[in-house]
Amino acid sequence: MVVHAQKQARGSNASSQKSNNNSYQSGEKKISKFGWPIRRNKRDKAKSSNIKNSGFYDELRSATSVQTWVHPIGKAVWMPREYAPFADEGYSKNVIAYRAISLVAQSVASVSWCLHAGVSGYEKECIDHPFLRLLNQPNPRQDGASFLESVIAYRMISGNAYMLSVRPDGKNVTELYCLRPDCVKVIAGAGGMPQGYEYTVGKQVQRFAVDPVSGKSNVLHLKNFHPLNEWYGMSPMEAAAYSIDQHNQAGKWNQALLQNGAKPSGALVVKSAKDGSGGTLSDEQFTRIRQQVDEQYSGAANAGRPILLEGGLDWKEMSLSPRDMDFLDAKHSSARDIALAFGVPPQMLGIPGDNTYSNLAEARLALWEQTILPMLDQLSGAISQWLLPMVGGGERLVLSYDRDAISALAPRREALWSRLEQSDFLTVNEKRRAVGLVPINGGDVLVGDMRQARGGK
Repeated sequence: MVVHAQKQARGSNASSQKSNNNSYQSGEKKISKFGWPIRRNKRDKAKSSNIKNSGFYDELRSATSVQTWVHPIGKAVWMPREYAPFADEGYSKNVIAYRAISLVAQSVASVSWCLHAGVSGYEKECIDHPFLRLLNQPNPRQDGASFLESVIAYRMISGNAYMLSVRPDGKNVTELYCLRPDCVKVIAGAGGMPQGYEYTVGKQVQRFAVDPVSGKSNVLHLKNFHPLNEWYGMSPMEAAAYSIDQHNQAGKWNQALLQNGAKPSGALVVKSAKDGSGGTLSDEQFTRIRQQVDEQYSGAANAGRPILLEGGLDWKEMSLSPRDMDFLDAKHSSARDIALAFGVPPQMLGIPGDNTYSNLAEARLALWEQTILPMLDQLSGAISQWLLPMVGGGERLVLSYDRDAISALAPRREALWSRLEQSDFLTVNEKRRAVGLVPINGGDVLVGDMRQARGGK
């Protein structure tokens, strides 16, 4: 299996399959009755008039003259690429992608969550609240850190993450679970709003409805931006697929060279007799030798295997050695591309040849500011909008995280405090707001004025 082969197949009608009983089978490639995804242009409209869609999709089809992706309403929308190859080739067998995903997921899961209540949302901090207890212990099998780590890891591998809230009485949320992305299908609805989500485990299928007006559901779908799909997010694996393939193949090639001895490739030449006769092979001999070379001496697994020559055959070395091809540099280049796709500085992954940041502390700071903090902001906003109305009890609550507890951001905090201390044109409360603190009574004056009011203290 090659990861980029899945990426190339995404644009074809057979890129995603549906079995005859509308169940997903990763080992077989079957085309749905609509040939998912349905690709239509102006010339194909008359041929597929039997497909009923809403006015929203009719307008969408007429808005482009090139092609439009149409999903049948009420049917499961299948993922445009396989989740299993990404998880296997990209995560399980590639050390760079594995470390990048683990680093980001564990960093996101390490933050401390804060909950504030009040008119402005930051009047009072809730130390002990059912919502915080739910985040810290979402279900009997996982604590809060492992739960969030699995959510972020699933999202980085597949581009999608699904959280399920369990409400036995239909009101109070008692447990949260993270669903595997390859087991969840989005049920397409009209107007861009999904009808629901279909979760399949073995032969059991369960559907979770979505309110067509408010969009509320027991399932929260976190997804990355995808320019060609309104139902599923785009995985970073998809952008890094070629580099992951190259890095994996480089590792297989090196392993094969170590096992078989680093023997470069070449050509088989038929020797001629002294009188000039011979030098050619019959069709049968040529076919047999070519088949033998293809089966026993081609590919990464057979790299460097000694070749057995028959009488009249000579071996002529032709290709360059791995050293001449800068083989190791190409592998490091692929590793840097993989790290770039996941938003992780190469220095954090031990990849040589990249000195973008002068030290590891700067690289760590860049990782948090450019990758982890935006992901935390999106996660806290999505969870607040989805879950707080279920457990808030009518009180206005705001979910955030404690930035002061993040050690990687210490250089930024020290620089900010130093600038605020030297700013004599800001009031006390303005400085407090700048560092995330609540205002105090009598703080709407300059620091110098407050000191004078206190007798110079």
